[in-house]
Amino acid sequence: MPRIALWQWVSIAVLVAWLYASVIVRLVHQWWQDPNFSHGFFVPLFSLYLIWQKWPRLRALPRRPSWWGVLIIAFGLGVLIVGSLGAELFLSRFSLLLLLAGLIVLFLGWNYFREVLFPWAFLIFMIPIPAIIFNQITFPLQILASKIASALLPIFHVPVWREGNIIHLAPIDLEVAEACSGIRSLVSLLTLSVIYGYLTEKRVWVRIALAVASLPIVVAANSLRIVGTGLAVQYWDVDKAEGFFHLFSGWLIFVAALAMLYLVHKLLIACFGRLQGQT
Repeated sequence: MPRIALWQWVSIAVLVAWLYASVIVRLVHQWWQDPNFSHGFFVPLFSLYLIWQKWPRLRALPRRPSWWGVLIIAFGLGVLIVGSLGAELFLSRFSLLLLLAGLIVLFLGWNYFREVLFPWAFLIFMIPIPAIIFNQITFPLQILASKIASALLPIFHVPVWREGNIIHLAPIDLEVAEACSGIRSLVSLLTLSVIYGYLTEKRVWVRIALAVASLPIVVAANSLRIVGTGLAVQYWDVDKAEGFFHLFSGWLIFVAALAMLYLVHKLLIACFGRLQGQT
């Protein structure tokens, strides 16, 4: 296959933009409107940064175009059609990643795709979780955070009675709503843990461990947030606990979650170094 001219790349980009204009606009709108997925703005930027880092190596790679890319493109367009007909946003958005993979394989080759596999795969974090999966994750997190908080509050002499995701305190009832379930922190922290692991670690197993650790970290941090709100209700002021403290504690707990992720990383390094010393 001859080398593709710049105007041909531009033509392909315009065609892809025309096909996915409505999909991309709705995706960006959801990033802007839904706090659970506002991190989506940073995901493509980080992928572009990774490609920029790899650019000298990519330019040195030989081009080995493969017609397998046509099948991947056809499959991606099929997923786009199914997603559009079924009003399934996740499929429509995911089809864009399949189309990008097919274009890379078709015009540049599998060796290029292997080199950009991580930046390409990382783009999955910019696509919001399907609603059916989101709801299945959110409610168990609400119940778990409620259970942990209702178990910790009596230690500080705060009488509680839990009913589902509602914690009954003497002054008021605290409802662990969807926004307080930790799902927002989980998605954001998982994305950041992947970025942190990629930038700071060469060992794949450590990167995986950091990503997996984001779930218990978020559960622990969010439970502490609820405990802090309960203590503020009991010993300080109800209005302040429901207002400024509750909102501010969300940012504070997320910072604490990042610190916990850093400590987990250092703990993994220390344990690995100890195991190496014993062997």
